[in-house]
Amino acid sequence: MVSTARSLRYTLALIAGLLMAPSVRAHAHLTHQYPAANAAITTAPQAITLNFSEGIEPGFSGAKIIGPKNENVKTLPAKRNEQDKKQLIVPLADALNPGSYTVDWHVVSVDGHKTKGQYTFTVK
Repeated sequence: MVSTARSLRYTLALIAGLLMAPSVRAHAHLTHQYPAANAAITTAPQAITLNFSEGIEPGFSGAKIIGPKNENVKTLPAKRNEQDKKQLIVPLADALNPGSYTVDWHVVSVDGHKTKGQYTFTVK
């Protein structure tokens, strides 16, 4: 009897895990970025490039870049790379000066789930 109860618990835990797994995968997670998180680069980028685990909706996705003096860095409209629907490109209006920058991003995946996050990098 103890064995049957234990088997039932394991079976229920497995079913619950399988049911929750699709919702975990249904969000666009940041997989790679340029400049990389915590990177110290010597050449200022012309754009911020964000790569996600699944396709994103460009009209509902974007990023704000905050500069060394806590000022908003001027960007051009974010766009999705049409050859890679998982990549968001945020062109910078001006060259970045030396200092630490924070990228505060948000995306909506093609299935409608919202994800957001931030990371920093430094221009030397």
